[in-house]
Amino acid sequence: MSEIRVIHEPSIYVLGRQTVSDAELDRFLADHGVSWQSDSEVAAEVLTETAGRTCYMSFHKPRPGGNSAYIGHILEVGHGSVLEHAVWNLLITGVSRTLTHELIRHRAGMGYSQLSQRYVDESVAEYVEPGVVADDPDLHALWLEAVAQSHKAYVALAEKLNAKMASEPDKTARRKLARQAARSVLPNATETKIFVTANARALRHFMEQRGSRHAEPEIRLLANKLLDILVVEAPNLFSDYVRIPLLDGTFEIDTPHRKV
Repeated sequence: MSEIRVIHEPSIYVLGRQTVSDAELDRFLADHGVSWQSDSEVAAEVLTETAGRTCYMSFHKPRPGGNSAYIGHILEVGHGSVLEHAVWNLLITGVSRTLTHELIRHRAGMGYSQLSQRYVDESVAEYVEPGVVADDPDLHALWLEAVAQSHKAYVALAEKLNAKMASEPDKTARRKLARQAARSVLPNATETKIFVTANARALRHFMEQRGSRHAEPEIRLLANKLLDILVVEAPNLFSDYVRIPLLDGTFEIDTPHRKV
């Protein structure tokens, strides 16, 4: 059996972010006899402001303070629909199936593509250990033993099922049938990878829900790592959040502009 790799921290890769077609925006403005330019160079912030100004055709009378003040007002009044036009593509790894079971409950404004255990060989052992278990040597040993037993059973089942179906000429189909049956013994701690496309409004809702002190610690850690990225990606959209330290070493995420 291969050595088991224990993971404690998720990773987030920003694979896609928007761009603005300046030529098309200028054409729209010219067609409507107005001249306007946002002071932000962040596409997500420009598009959010453009969407908001379109609602009232307020391009000719920009609010003092630029994009920051404009989006700040949007957050204050809760006009959250315009935040749905700012979108990111994120690849998240080093998280457990427990976490993704909770993550995919966030449906509005978020799309997912997750690693398939039917096609991907899980005999390469990677598991996410809860922090409260990792901090205690006795609990860690018990957890590691349980994970190792499950992993050993998966490998054995996959091999025996694959051999049992040796008469099946399609090797890919045979491996898929074996893996989809063998995966039934894998624990929720099994590491997975998930591609997420989400808009700013949905991301704010996710961080407020899963960054709560009442959320599961692993997904709260992910919410905090996501905030680390988003506050750099689009500060005008996400810098209203504050962090409150918790006893477990993680942080609660809060904002005066909840449920925008």
